[in-house]
Amino acid sequence: MRSRDIGIAPSVGLKRLEPIALPERPDALSPELDLPPLPAFAPQPAPHLDIVRPNRSLRLKATLGKDGPEIPSDLVWRLFSPLPGPDGKLPVVAMAKGGQAAFEVPAGNYLLHVGFGRAGMTKRVDFSGEETQETVALDAGGLRLHADILDGNALPDDKVTFDVYAGGADGRDRRLLAPDVKPGSVLRLNAGDYHVVSRYGSVNAVTRADIHIEAGKITDATLHHRAAEVTMKLVREKGGEALADTAWSVSSDQGDIIRESVGAFASMVLTEGDYLLVARNKDRIFQRQIAVRPGADEEVEVLTSDLVDPNNPEVGTGD
Repeated sequence: MRSRDIGIAPSVGLKRLEPIALPERPDALSPELDLPPLPAFAPQPAPHLDIVRPNRSLRLKATLGKDGPEIPSDLVWRLFSPLPGPDGKLPVVAMAKGGQAAFEVPAGNYLLHVGFGRAGMTKRVDFSGEETQETVALDAGGLRLHADILDGNALPDDKVTFDVYAGGADGRDRRLLAPDVKPGSVLRLNAGDYHVVSRYGSVNAVTRADIHIEAGKITDATLHHRAAEVTMKLVREKGGEALADTAWSVSSDQGDIIRESVGAFASMVLTEGDYLLVARNKDRIFQRQIAVRPGADEEVEVLTSDLVDPNNPEVGTGD
């Protein structure tokens, strides 16, 4: 079947045309460009924050009292957000140690705490975001502690310690502020009243005092003990050799056991008073009564003849 049989005109093929040549552009229409050499492109640094907005610092310093000297060192500064974090605590925004401090923080409200030893204070700071100088006046002083026997003789530093308590002089609401303070060291404290407990040795030689600390001053305080160091040994005769493997018990005149130890020698510091020394060696018991006087250190000999009950077969000479 041909296309004309169904009413469609037969297609006529396209006539092929030859390309026409375009005229060439004259040289006068494309002049040479004479440009100066351009430097290679180099990326410029991004502008520093200081160029856009200069830093504004919250600058801090502390003085001893309102009109006292500036504290040059040993300060600890902490800046807290006033809003508690997820743990319920105030987040620390910034911290610094030394003398003066400078914090670059956004404008806002903060809680500022400065510590100086065990002295310190907390205050609210409203920072505007502009350069600000804040001065904190610490109402603080120092405490230096010493101890001696009642006759004025100083005690060995390695056998004396102090505990410093803050709170009422009547003992209520008293809390331990500084334990095991060594003699001669300076303890920085807020001005106020404190209770000091001094221990000589580790048994029962204890003395106490209430001390007032003044702002801007170091307070020297000496606590007096009424005690002595006693060294005990069990011997067969006066001046004899101490018997080994001896168990010792020291009791007060009321019968309370104060200290127990084991060894050929038993050395301890006891406050003044009357005591009963009991020595046990090879299941035999010996005893002696002594009186301790303040500052009278002594070596006490318990003789094997100091029997608790000579008729008791459990008691012997230690041989």
